[in-house]
Amino acid sequence: MIQADFHRREFADGEELAHGLADWTAERLRVAIAAQGVALLIVSGGKSPARFFELLSDMELDWTRVAVTLADERRVPDDSPRSNARLAREKLLRNRAAAANFTPLADVRLPGDQELAAASARVAHLPLPADVVVLGMGDDGHTASWFPGADGLAEAMDLGARQLVAPIAAADAGEPRLTLTGRVILRARAIALEIEGEAKLATFAAALEPGPEEAMPIRAVLRRAADRLTVFSAKQT
Repeated sequence: MIQADFHRREFADGEELAHGLADWTAERLRVAIAAQGVALLIVSGGKSPARFFELLSDMELDWTRVAVTLADERRVPDDSPRSNARLAREKLLRNRAAAANFTPLADVRLPGDQELAAASARVAHLPLPADVVVLGMGDDGHTASWFPGADGLAEAMDLGARQLVAPIAAADAGEPRLTLTGRVILRARAIALEIEGEAKLATFAAALEPGPEEAMPIRAVLRRAADRLTVFSAKQT
């Protein structure tokens, strides 16, 4: 088993988890603003974050000093129901958090190479390193858009990746995607991993066992950033 020095917080269900994660995130953003004048929050898409986003959106802090971007994005229009940017705008960037400064990743109006260059330039202008990165995990052990078997996966997960943003294409990823690389995610000051349900807890337990990172990319976070990782888990969704 991986000897990872991460913190772990366990909750009865997904509702309690969402409250705990929102409080934890807001407090770290407040600390960052007090120390630096600004804070950078990186969030993920999927189904699990919706409750967390809604709670965080009404947390009391100076949202005008918070920059928000995405850990990854599908190459789909902003109004697509599969767009992470749409989810963030509808669930997070409202209430008090409407004052935050949001930087999307994808822009499908551009050709692929231009879209990647534009995304990389936008991320480079954010106040890195990130103060908080909130990640999810798939049943296959992927996180962000680091999918097992994806072309360019090793480079995308690399702490010293040449790029801040990488293109990802994998059989299980559906649409082509853009993802932040290990150069951004693994250098964050604090990382949260949200895990809900028995199936994902089983996947997480498997990820703690020895094995290649390419087979279960969440291992890259567990092995290279465990000292800054807090796992938020609940058996019930």
